[in-house]
Amino acid sequence: MPRITLPSPEDMNEDQLKVFNKMITGPRGKVQGPIRAAIHNAELADRWQALGALLRYNTSLTPRLSEIAILVTAKSSQSPFEWYAHRIEAEKVGLQPEIIENILKLEKSPLMNDQEALVFDFAHELCAMKSVSHSTYKKALAQFGEKTVVELTALVGYYTMVAMTLNAHEIPLPEGVAPAFALPQDAV
Repeated sequence: MPRITLPSPEDMNEDQLKVFNKMITGPRGKVQGPIRAAIHNAELADRWQALGALLRYNTSLTPRLSEIAILVTAKSSQSPFEWYAHRIEAEKVGLQPEIIENILKLEKSPLMNDQEALVFDFAHELCAMKSVSHSTYKKALAQFGEKTVVELTALVGYYTMVAMTLNAHEIPLPEGVAPAFALPQDAV
């Protein structure tokens, strides 16, 4: 049960409807997850969805690499909804179930290629330490270059914000979907 109301299109004002319609006609094709909360402020929701679209669909990272970073962030942030949504996306881009299951345990998979393992390390360190070791950062720069390292960092940061929003407002999973892991209850 969400902690806030999640407006349906018939309850939205004109500005909210513009954002809603932009999303359902864009690459996502639907409105789900954190935008359901952000829509309370139409400008926030619009800028949020634009940044999300940029980071999901228009970086130099391949979809596989992006989904590895997002899954690491989802698990590190203990966000069942983010995990649910991006497990589906990871499967669509061909990540093997064994890789996904390893990420669920926050373990690197032996099936990952060198780039995938490096993205896992970078995202895992960034989530766990709120920074990245000199060694991992140097490897990422050598492998991907500065632009991609900036994009990867932004992707992890963005999905951390997404996870916090999903968790704070308790945005529910679709009916009948069990969480892949439990949220710590009343942690604060």
